Amino acid sequence: MSLDHASLLVVARDLLQRPTRATAGLWPRATALVARQALEGALDTFWQTRAPEVSHAPTHAQLLCLRRYLNDEDMAGRVAWAWASLSRACHHHAYEMPPSSTELATWIEVVEALGERTG
Repeated sequence: MSLDHASLLVVARDLLQRPTRATAGLWPRATALVARQALEGALDTFWQTRAPEVSHAPTHAQLLCLRRYLNDEDMAGRVAWAWASLSRACHHHAYEMPPSSTELATWIEVVEALGERTG
């Protein structure tokens, strides 16, 4: 079963706001992964309505095109920044701390804003 981007955001917020003993040490990267999936789902929805041919391009290319199609350069930049930050946070680096709850919440807010624009 596949969840839409709004449902994935609910899961990401839940992981962020209610870490459990079972998710101890895992919740930051799990939250980042689910939030990134939500962002990519919101992009898919956006492209299906605005330019379906772009939905098949790699995410980097979609983010470059977003500046033109969204008609909001600031928002497109924040979406690209959130995607890059979430992508980096999904990977474990032994020498780095996982993302903080504040960072995750900020990135999730950007994904929510994109979702509001895509419907």
